[in-house]
This record gives sequence, C-alpha cells and structure tokens, in this order.
Amino acid sequence: MQGARNLTEGPIMRQLFKLSLPIMGTSFIQMAYSLTDMAWVGHLGSESVAAIGAVGILAWMTTSISYLNKVGSEVCVGQAVGVRDEENARRYAAHNITIALIISLVWSIPMCLFAPLAISFFSLEASIAAKAIIYLRIVSTAFPFIFLTSAFAGIYNASGLSKIPFYISGSGLLLNMILDPLFIFGFHLGTTGAAIATWIAEAVVCLLFIIWLKKKLPLFGGFAFFTKLKHSITVRIVKIGLPVAMLNTLFSIINLLMARTASAEGGYIGVMALTAGGQIEAIAWNTAQGFSTGLSAFVAQNYAARAMNRVLTAIHNVLILTSSLGVIVSVLFIFLGGPLFSLFVPEKIAWDAGGLFLRIDGYSMILMMVEITMQGFFYGTGRTIPPAIISITFNSLRIPMAILFTSLGFGIAGVWWAISASSMMKGITSFIWFEVLKKRVLMKK
Repeated sequence: MQGARNLTEGPIMRQLFKLSLPIMGTSFIQMAYSLTDMAWVGHLGSESVAAIGAVGILAWMTTSISYLNKVGSEVCVGQAVGVRDEENARRYAAHNITIALIISLVWSIPMCLFAPLAISFFSLEASIAAKAIIYLRIVSTAFPFIFLTSAFAGIYNASGLSKIPFYISGSGLLLNMILDPLFIFGFHLGTTGAAIATWIAEAVVCLLFIIWLKKKLPLFGGFAFFTKLKHSITVRIVKIGLPVAMLNTLFSIINLLMARTASAEGGYIGVMALTAGGQIEAIAWNTAQGFSTGLSAFVAQNYAARAMNRVLTAIHNVLILTSSLGVIVSVLFIFLGGPLFSLFVPEKIAWDAGGLFLRIDGYSMILMMVEITMQGFFYGTGRTIPPAIISITFNSLRIPMAILFTSLGFGIAGVWWAISASSMMKGITSFIWFEVLKKRVLMKK
C-alpha cells in the first residue's frame, strides 16, 4: 500500500517504539505550546497566567472535540491499511478531513462571537477577564487549524508514519518559541502577543501538513481532502470517534466546573494552580498518551489482520513501561511538587498553591497511566465505548466529591483530592474491564 508502513510483521517492541516515540514527541510539542505561553506569560504575573489558563481549558475542549476525527482516522484508516485495502483507506481519510472542517467551523465561530459569555463562567476579576476575552477571540479563529491538524496526524499515525506529525509539529513549536518573546515583550503586547504567536504557529503547522499530503508524501496514491459525505462511512467514523470526543470533551467541561470551584475556594490563585498544575501533569499524561496512541495504531492493523498474539504482547509491554513511568512521576510530584511548579510560575504564593496540587495529584499517577494504556487497546479494536463510560462516570464524580470534601473543611485541597481519587478509580476500572474483555476478544478473532 503506497506510503504506509506494515505493522503486522517484524519485531513488536521496535515497531512500537518507532511508532510511539514520535507520537509522544508530537504530544509534548502540542503541550509545549501552552507551556511556552505559560512560561513567558508567567513573567507578567500570576493574574496573566490565570487569564491564559482559563482559555487553556476552552482550548482543551477544542482539542477534545477534534479527537473524533483523530481517532476516527487512526482506527478506520489503520484497519483498512491492516487488510491492505487502499481504496477504503482513501475514503476514510477524505471523510475524516471533511468532517473535521465542518465541526471546526460550527465550534470556532460561536466561541469567537460569544467569548465574554464563555469567560464569565470562571468568575474572574474584571481585569483578568478582559485579558482572557481578547486571548480567546484570537486563538478561537485558529481552531479550524487544530481540527484539520488532528485529522492529518491521525491519518499518518494509522499509516505507521508518526514521524511526520512529529517533525511538522516540532517546526510549529520552534516558531512559537521564537514568536512568543517577540510579541509578548518585544512588541509589548502581553497576553495578546502570546495569542498571536500561537495563531501563527498553528496556521503554519496546518499548511505544512497540506504540503506534505499533497506534494511531499501523498498517501494511498493520493486522495481529495474534501469529499461528498457518504452515510455508511460517516456513520462508522462517528460511531468510533464520537465516544472518544465525548469523554474528552466532558472531561474538559468537568475541569471547567472544577476551575469554577477552585476559583470560589482560592480565587484566581486557585484557578492558576489548577490550570498550570494541569499543564505540568500533562508532561506525564502525554508520555503515556504517546505510547497509548502508538499502541492503538499497532493494535488496529494487527487486530484487523487477526494477529492477536502480537496485540497482547504489545499491550503487556506498554503497560509495564507506562506503569514504571507512573512510579517516577509520583515520586517527583509528591516530594518535589513545589520546586517543580516554581520553574513555571516563580511567585512564592503561586508555587505554594501549585505544589499542593501536584503533591495530592501525585498519588494517582500510576493508575492514571494504566487507564491511558488501556485506552490504546480499546481504541485499536474499535471499542471506544468502554473508555467513554469509565471516563464519563468517574470524571462526573469529581464535582460532588469536590463539594463534599470542601464542605468537610478540606478547603482548596478538597478539590485536588477529588481529582486524584477519581483518577485512581478510572485506572482500576479500566484494568478490570480489559481483563474481562481479553478472552472474549481472543475467542472472537
């Protein structure tokens, strides 16, 4: 099959590392956009960090919705590649890109027009809210780039070519790192400058993907980006991708509600600790997610090719790797949470609050890694509903748990314990569900 790599043959761990490491790097790069903004804006003060942190949650919602087509591409295109069906691979690729553009416009236009309403949800001080509104209006016009980039990356991941999204995203990050200080301090634009730098970088990344798919490395003999949607193909993409988009979107909505609770308990410092702490946590999350996404692409091809021994070997090996990483991160967060947070926001009051968040969150890291790894198995086999049920159920519990813990006198720490406890429950449930399904999946295939 033209351009795609066959993952159904050859050394399993070598293929997993070749596939996962670039995906992991791409995840880090995407996260680094926010971290770069936060690091530079941190020099403007914790109020500015709170402003971009609030918008960061809405940007997270955008990325979550875009998972519909990222996972839709990785699973549908990946399974077509696994059985060497080039025509279907082309159809699924074109449909995912078309659907991504349609959804992006439906989402980004209202977000830009009603930015003040969206930011009012955080109950921020007027000066902070004003910065956040301007920031959101600028970055929301770049949301279509994010949706299209997700679909493009999913197509390359499904084809076993995860290095290409890594290189392209890396180029965008490098550009963002150059533009951030230039616009924030050189042109004295503050948080507005950070938004402009991010917009330009996202646009360049999308353009580079288009150039690669059209000119540099056309996959499957080339295909049209936009096509008339066919019912059967659209339904399958939505059926596979929607549960993933829903679980991630709901997760971001719940985080939005948690940010409001954090604001009520700790003011803008509470919002800052949650959003900036979440960005630091994402270092671990994205590492595991890189392996999980690589596992998903690997499983998709091998599951379609009925190579179940390869599937199970890959799952067990990745689980050992991610669990070991969870142990390391737990130690860092629990014992060095404050100093770690101070690297991003140097104010003493900020790193005290952020350090408390990381210490409590650290207790859940191992089980969080288990949950993320199990998602790779479920997604690769086309079973995207179990992770959605697990995530929606236990993430929804965060709100009543936070209310309960704060009412018992835990204060802002009660919000952090609600987050940590729900992550532990998700990891335990995911592993049990995997064990129950494992034998049934083997017998079926």
